[in-house]
Amino acid sequence: MLRLGVCVLPDRPFREAAARWRRVEELGFEHAWTYDHITFSGIPDGPWYDAVTTLASAATVTERIKLGTLVASANFRHPVPFAQEIMSLDDVSQGRFILGYGAGSFGPDARVLGYGPDGEGWPAKERGERYRESVEILDQLLRGAAEGRTRTTYRGTYYEAVDARMEPGCVQQPRVPFGLAATGPLGLRTVVKHAQLWIADDTLAGRDGEGPTAADTWAALEKVTKKLDEACEKEGRDPASLPRLLLTGLSPLRTMESKARFDEVAGRVEELGFTDFVVHHPRESGAYATPAHVLDEIAPANA
Repeated sequence: MLRLGVCVLPDRPFREAAARWRRVEELGFEHAWTYDHITFSGIPDGPWYDAVTTLASAATVTERIKLGTLVASANFRHPVPFAQEIMSLDDVSQGRFILGYGAGSFGPDARVLGYGPDGEGWPAKERGERYRESVEILDQLLRGAAEGRTRTTYRGTYYEAVDARMEPGCVQQPRVPFGLAATGPLGLRTVVKHAQLWIADDTLAGRDGEGPTAADTWAALEKVTKKLDEACEKEGRDPASLPRLLLTGLSPLRTMESKARFDEVAGRVEELGFTDFVVHHPRESGAYATPAHVLDEIAPANA
């Protein structure tokens, strides 16, 4: 059976948002997530809050539900200070944090910092290399205490850790679980080597001159899941040992249009081998605007 989760955008002051996080837990969802961006292209002119602070706050108003980033990236987070934030989130949540992490992309986060030769972000090849390297250093830093190390030194092409101290280490042992997002060959190798969860979304498909159709979306999802299976087999990992999460929201699938539509999409998602399925918390207008009652209708507590 699919484990269901909700992505709660950090677009409201927490004094208002706290009720959303509590309600998601009360409805029986397995996990709750938020986006990790400096600015978000989907809501370019509205309020936007930090993911780490939001998740730390969410941990204080919930007790059971898993909490995670969907997804963080090296676009603006150096792995050494970020590892300390991850360790701290795992502590505040008492072992409920999941690190959702990806390579990032061209877009507002890179642009606001002026990254890359044209200020629009690093080239795709460099982003991929930074991704692999940052995952490796995060893995070493966060495993250190469990392996009897409180300090880690790592010297890479893009990142270094020089006698970096990580104490007392993660609540979850040997470290917090990594949910890694990737679709290309090199990224999938990183996923297979380091991840406890693979993350994908349903906006993978594209067509020349027009937007993708629902059929395009399903074809793209089937293709990328097969690529993941092949990467597992090539690296000697049992594909069944790697849980798979799909985020839905802005694709032609219209997952949250109604409970009937959700049930139809969720059934096909499970057939493709996904173990976890995440929807967005309904918003009144703009991106992710959907009927509010659908979230209650699909909730595990009301099944």
